[in-house]
Amino acid sequence: MRALLVMDVQEAVVARYPDPGYLPRLAGAIKKARTAGIPVIHIAVGFRPGGPEISTRNRMFGRLAGSPHAGGPNPIHPEIAPADGDVIVTKRRVSAFTGSDLDLVLRAQNIDHLVLTGIATSGVVLSTLREAADRDFELTVLADACLDNDPEVHRVLVEKVFPMQAAVTTVSEWQPETVAAVAA
Repeated sequence: MRALLVMDVQEAVVARYPDPGYLPRLAGAIKKARTAGIPVIHIAVGFRPGGPEISTRNRMFGRLAGSPHAGGPNPIHPEIAPADGDVIVTKRRVSAFTGSDLDLVLRAQNIDHLVLTGIATSGVVLSTLREAADRDFELTVLADACLDNDPEVHRVLVEKVFPMQAAVTTVSEWQPETVAAVAA
C-alpha cells in the first residue's frame, strides 16, 4: 500500500521558499492521493518546550537549544491543511524518521511504498529518501512537489541522485492506483 508524505510544508518554511506555483501543485498531488484512497501523512518538525532534545552541536537546529522559541511544530500551511483522517507526524531532525513514530505508523497501516513531497529537496526529501530506501520501502518522488532554495541542487537530486533509489515523476504525470484497484 502507498502513502503520500507531505514533509515540512509548514507556514514558516513555506515563507522562506517563494514559489507561487508550489502549493497549488502540491494540493493537486494531495487531491489525487485522497481520490485514490491513498493515505496522506503530514510530517512537521517540532520540539518539546525549551528544546531539550536539541544539541548545540547540531548545525541545523542547535541555535534553538534551550530557547523559549523551541516548541511544538510550526503550523502546517493552510493551503494544504490536513483533512480528517490524515496523520500528522512530528519529527525531531531532518529525516522524517528521526525522532518520530513514522515507521510505526507506516508498518501499522501496511504501507510499503512512499510518495515523497516537501521542502526542501536537499533536506527532508533527501534524508527521508535515503533512510526509507535503507528500510526497504518502495519510493516515488514527485519532483515538482519538492522545493529547494537552490534550483541546481534540486535538479541534480531529482535527475541524478534520486533515480538510483526511487521512481521520479511530476504531479501531472503521477497516476496513483486506487486502493480498490490494488486490492483487486
